[in-house]
Amino acid sequence: MNSSVKIGIAPINWSNDDMPELGENITLELCLSDMQAAGYIGTEFGHKFPKTADKLRPLLDTYDLSLAAMWHSTYFVDNADLEQELDKLQQRIEFLTEMGTSVINLAECSRTVHNKKDIALSKKPIFNPQEWDRLIHGLNKAGELCNLYGIKAAVHHHMGTGIQSLGEIDRLMENTDPNAVFLCADTGHLTFAGINPLLVFEKYIDRIVHVHLKDLRESVLEKVRAKDCSFLEAVLRHVFTVPGDGMIDFKPIFEILASSAYDGWMIVEAEQDPAWANPLRYAKTARDYLNNIANNQL
Repeated sequence: MNSSVKIGIAPINWSNDDMPELGENITLELCLSDMQAAGYIGTEFGHKFPKTADKLRPLLDTYDLSLAAMWHSTYFVDNADLEQELDKLQQRIEFLTEMGTSVINLAECSRTVHNKKDIALSKKPIFNPQEWDRLIHGLNKAGELCNLYGIKAAVHHHMGTGIQSLGEIDRLMENTDPNAVFLCADTGHLTFAGINPLLVFEKYIDRIVHVHLKDLRESVLEKVRAKDCSFLEAVLRHVFTVPGDGMIDFKPIFEILASSAYDGWMIVEAEQDPAWANPLRYAKTARDYLNNIANNQL
């Protein structure tokens, strides 16, 4: 494995951004100290984090953590005001620049159902050709803006959004500027969507600049698919877990990353109820498993 690869863990393992009631009693300090204790060197932005660099930077420094990336919701399809969308993005970019962060995860959230407890995943948005044109144009402009700051715009495909299926990912990658729009590859969301993650990693390794390492419990996945439940219900049913505790074999994924000299962040994620799944224990489980398949190079 490339020695410059960095491994971090997302705060969603401790406190859920879409369901703040999950982990609401866990302090940010406990979350960060757990990350450090489990051997991680980076994190992504969470809803409990300070919103300004002058407060967040020294806090993360206390725990020897870097800010690897942050989520940013875009609405290029539904918001006709492109400049407004880009202005909101620029505020995020300026913050990340102050933090020394080089990736932003963009998720197109027009009509998304991923954050709706009572709307089934089958009701996800399907964009028409005109909407795709607006999305592609918006993302290209977003990528150009990010490039000005030395930041990579990584599109995060996500269950319940308009970028979920392999066809949608392909359409996105084939029609956006390869020098401006990149990919955040998420093993859990790919598998949930019925996609073999290896196909995406092999096909788009040159566009992948950020990786989310998430696993799934196969027996739960079968049930939530059969029931056609909402994304959040699937989370509450414990469909997600950390690498090494689920159905995905991460070794061939790591082999692809190693052969490509990938040098970005890999972020462990598991959207679980921390009252049911102890975050520190699962963080250590993932760290040990990943280090093992990477031949103790992480």
